[in-house]
Amino acid sequence: MLRIENLSVYYKDVQALWDVSLEVPEKKIVALLGPNAAGKSTTLRTISGLVRARTGRISLDGTEIQNYRPYQIVELGIIQVPEGRGLFSTLTVRENLELGAYSGKARPLIAKNLNQVYSFFPRLKEREKQRAGSLSGGEQQMCAIGRGLMANPRYLMIDEMSLGLAPRLVKQMFQIVRQIADSGFTILLVEQQIHRALQIASFAFVLENGKTILSGNTQDLLKHEHIKKVYLGI
Repeated sequence: MLRIENLSVYYKDVQALWDVSLEVPEKKIVALLGPNAAGKSTTLRTISGLVRARTGRISLDGTEIQNYRPYQIVELGIIQVPEGRGLFSTLTVRENLELGAYSGKARPLIAKNLNQVYSFFPRLKEREKQRAGSLSGGEQQMCAIGRGLMANPRYLMIDEMSLGLAPRLVKQMFQIVRQIADSGFTILLVEQQIHRALQIASFAFVLENGKTILSGNTQDLLKHEHIKKVYLGI
């Protein structure tokens, strides 16, 4: 299990997270929800080692990793698909995917993982020789998630997958994420599409102003008055 306990994070003198705690059990989808500037992306970046926590603990299977370097966290199998995708626009789709297999554990599995990525995203196989910068927004998001899968993750963290996508593509991407999870992957999903995220996730945590205000299984949260009123418009 990936566990975050009482995490507090600052950007210089500005506090971004206040005692945030959450758990991500293996082979589940866990949603991290909330409005803009709630601290969701900061939480992922802290787990990835890109931001240092001032206080709190991050542990994987009981081993504390909050002081690990980003490359060490990648080697443990915790992989982040960043908001904005972060593709290398002048490289081909295949080259972007292969860069995801940079770690020592992933490199021997390039062929196997590439076939798996193409099974989830057949469009990428069709576009594998095309430059990533010429892809549509939906195809770029597929490539970004595929690159994350190439790293052979134990935990795949996807940040704002639906950002900028047409509603039809949003529905398709959520269906694919469900398929990825059903194949045995563990996913921590940061999303503003609250209703769709709650439909595919098993558990969810809601951040507001850098604090965890709600958590629980998704069926209970769908019935929660705050969720219905603030996020679902009911």
